[in-house]
Amino acid sequence: MSCSASPAWAALAAHYQDDMAQFNLAQAFASNPQRLAQHSQQAPHVYADLSKNFCTTQTESLLQALAHDCGWQARRDAMLAGEPINTTEGRAAMHWLLRMPRDGGQLRQHPVVQAWPQAQWDTLAAAHDTLNAMLALAEQVRADRQITDIVNIGIGGSHLGPEVVVQGLEDWVDAGKRFHFVSNVDGHELGHVLRQVRPESTLFLIASKSFTTAETMLNARSARQWFLDHGGSEDPQAPCSIDRHFVALTTNTQAAAEFGIQRTLGFWDWVGGRFSLWSAIGLPIAIAIGSAQFRALLGGAHAMDAHFFTAPLESNLPVRLGLLDIWYRNFCQFSSRCIAPYSHGLRRLTAYLQQLEMESNGKSINKNGVRLTAPTAPVIWGEPGTNGQHAFFQMLHQGRDVIPVEFIALRDGGKYLGEHHQSLVVNAIAQAQALMVGRCGEGLEKDCPGNRPSSFLMLERLDPASLGALIALYEHRIFVSGAIWDINSFDQWGVELGKQLANKILPELGNDEA
Repeated sequence: MSCSASPAWAALAAHYQDDMAQFNLAQAFASNPQRLAQHSQQAPHVYADLSKNFCTTQTESLLQALAHDCGWQARRDAMLAGEPINTTEGRAAMHWLLRMPRDGGQLRQHPVVQAWPQAQWDTLAAAHDTLNAMLALAEQVRADRQITDIVNIGIGGSHLGPEVVVQGLEDWVDAGKRFHFVSNVDGHELGHVLRQVRPESTLFLIASKSFTTAETMLNARSARQWFLDHGGSEDPQAPCSIDRHFVALTTNTQAAAEFGIQRTLGFWDWVGGRFSLWSAIGLPIAIAIGSAQFRALLGGAHAMDAHFFTAPLESNLPVRLGLLDIWYRNFCQFSSRCIAPYSHGLRRLTAYLQQLEMESNGKSINKNGVRLTAPTAPVIWGEPGTNGQHAFFQMLHQGRDVIPVEFIALRDGGKYLGEHHQSLVVNAIAQAQALMVGRCGEGLEKDCPGNRPSSFLMLERLDPASLGALIALYEHRIFVSGAIWDINSFDQWGVELGKQLANKILPELGNDEA
């Protein structure tokens, strides 16, 4: 059943008009002492306070009914079974398999997993073989003290995922290595990095599943030429050779070999780019934090996977967040969501989530080729706190648009646990409170209307397990909202269109018609 044809959809529309259009958060708290308990929960490594959102227990019940009507559980189980839920490309979506222990881990007793054919277990074993090979290479690079700089050349998921994790886990990063991430086809970005490194002490990672991605390969060719121009050699026996200083993360080993790269790590067509940091694309992460901590990253994500695949709908945090996104986008008519991570380590998280959500669910056609009548993905934007407070929070407090805010904070600030961290967390809490209660009586120009919704996600600390769980939480949340809208969250044909047009225009620049 399409979501808008569901009886629950009509009930939600009536509920919004009758009960929620004039909803007041402060009054809701005053009238219900149990509101915090009813609208918050602990999930693996993540505590979520959803009480400052425009919803009631009735709202959540109606959203759960919508999920049932739209066959959400069947879609989830199909993903776990390895069925080709990426319908336009005829592929499974099994990024979660990359973080599953070889024996099935916390999901080994799940009925769907117990019904797996042997081929699925063989696929899991192959994933672990690749993981072990990647981690062995990572440890080899970590032990090589001559290599001081790692330059990752990729774009999209081959860039944003590794970058956000390496930055987020900087307290675990090998102090003897510097990490650089190049994605923009603008030569200034690559040039900025190359001015900081030397060929004999640099390892280039070329991350492209097909080894044909236009932006990545242009940057790779330029890096290769710079390497050769500054003393590097194509001779694999030379001490400073392409063979030693370049690694390809790709399935196209032939193209990599033609480029001069013999060391390659591959992955599978059921790993989408924006879900690929758990695969060989995560090599820069493994080099940065080491194999034990990379396994901890996978472990935190697997714990969230197990929660998503087993927890009841009403206490399943990715489901609750995905349904809240449906509520806000389709019934409250909120067209954007602000992400405000109160952690310097998460400074690139918003950019990562922009791709993850807007590339997955920014669509107007369902998986059966029918045009949707309801809007889908919101605009995702934001900046780390407290910087955002001195930039765009003015609009959040006093602007006419109501924009839900998602605060992300840490209980434990690690080495900066003292006054700095206390001030950081206090600011996050104060902003959430200010959005809700507002201010009046000090002159109209100073008045803030309040009654602005927000969610608050709290990690115990920013460690590999917690960050893995947080990212997996967002992956599954996006899958839930996509399943309700009945879209394929795992293709990106709009991205492909721009690539095709660029490939047509570029050759024309050399003729007289340009």
